[in-house]
Amino acid sequence: MENKPPLSPHIQIYRWHISSLVSITHRITGIINFVGITFICIWSCLLLLGENNYEIIDLFFKSFLGKFIILGITWSFSFQILSEIRHLIMDLGYGFEPKIINITGLIVIFGSVILTVIFFTLGKTF
Repeated sequence: MENKPPLSPHIQIYRWHISSLVSITHRITGIINFVGITFICIWSCLLLLGENNYEIIDLFFKSFLGKFIILGITWSFSFQILSEIRHLIMDLGYGFEPKIINITGLIVIFGSVILTVIFFTLGKTF
């Protein structure tokens, strides 16, 4: 029997690209956003049930875990929005050159972090 090389690139020789990182992260943030919107709806419904529920939710959001979840959901939505804008531009037929793909991928990654910081600092002032 003869040894045949693998049909797809092996994990040891595969090199990650910015576009693959953005694509995988886009899919993950889509799942996070779905779960996040579900929890936001549940929390909103709990607020309708009385003041005690509001105090529990308020206490949770003031905790470290609550702030971490808010920060994570904010980043997830920011990443998803910027990635969708990138996809819309590509759907129009622009930005398929390798250099432009890398630049727009970096804009999505760093832009989502910058937007998260902006939203979080603005949210603390209100």
